[in-house]
Amino acid sequence: MANLMILTADELKSLNPLERQAARRAARQQPLVRLILKTFLKRGGPIPVEGIIAASPDGHATALHDALVALDDDDLIRVRAGQIDIAYPFSGAPTPFRVRLSGGRERYACCATDALGISPMVGEPIEIAASCHHCGEPLKLAATPHGVAPDAEGVMVWFGKRGDEGCKAFDSL
Repeated sequence: MANLMILTADELKSLNPLERQAARRAARQQPLVRLILKTFLKRGGPIPVEGIIAASPDGHATALHDALVALDDDDLIRVRAGQIDIAYPFSGAPTPFRVRLSGGRERYACCATDALGISPMVGEPIEIAASCHHCGEPLKLAATPHGVAPDAEGVMVWFGKRGDEGCKAFDSL
């Protein structure tokens, strides 16, 4: 017997990953999101919410708090205990995906796909260090804004569905 899913129009539209990706890309162009990403890039995270509010030229604390809540609701950032601990692709906490930027700066990516996206985002070559989830073998590869280097041959990234759709993507890895 086939499973029948009953969805509202909004739920059906939300299944379109390309539409969601386009909306997320557009949201990343907002000045507040760009400030958060630049701060993660410059100093790492987590970032105190009050520090972002103080650094933002965009106005009132209440409006900025509301904007941060909206970004959290849209799963573009995660705010916990007064700190922005995730701003995709960056994690303020250690993850299995370490990215070395120019000047030796290290940042953590939320997942393998996020790690691969950092070089085009920042416009500079990076090194990614992780380990195989299957066998634990260490993995190191380089990436440029144009793609991965030849040393990444044979490395694969697996995608799957989240188990609990109610949680943030980062929480489900």
